[in-house]
Amino acid sequence: MSPVRLREWIRTRTAASTIVLTVIGYGLVLGTFLLDVPIYPDLTQGQTNFLTHAIAVINATTTALLIAGWYWIRNGRVNAHRRAMAGAFGTILLFLVVYLLKVGGGGTKYFEGPDPAYYAYLLMLAVHIVLSMVAVPVVLYALLLGLTRTPAELRDSIHARVGRIAAGSWILSLVLGIVTYLMLNHIWGYTF
Repeated sequence: MSPVRLREWIRTRTAASTIVLTVIGYGLVLGTFLLDVPIYPDLTQGQTNFLTHAIAVINATTTALLIAGWYWIRNGRVNAHRRAMAGAFGTILLFLVVYLLKVGGGGTKYFEGPDPAYYAYLLMLAVHIVLSMVAVPVVLYALLLGLTRTPAELRDSIHARVGRIAAGSWILSLVLGIVTYLMLNHIWGYTF
């Protein structure tokens, strides 16, 4: 299928395209967690730490791009907004690859800190995970609307409403992910 035909197919079937892409994304993550598919290399603690730090940098970059994109659309800079949001989606795809490699490679860290910090860590981690799961279809829907419509068409769509929900939940999820990363890797310790 040519890119033009694919774009038109997605444009006329945005909800269906969102569902298909969401199922593929969830399938990759759940498959990595639940199935012992021997496609990932076994990771050392050093490799796991490197990937953990890379994920934090990717998440911080994605957060910055989302905030910039939000700022730019509020100030009427549509093209800058589009580039920032496309960049955020690109970095989150990179996150997915690095995350699956880390999880699939078996590198697991267990939080070692005082009980109050441990429970705060678990709560933030749980909210981070739930928000990241809920954000996937909303982000994809907003992205597909944005990629397949002109700015004039988007003004008459639900893109802005969906985009606010997508960006807000995505930013909160990313920030919580960064906070739990700091707690686990820099403030308190972990066992590998």
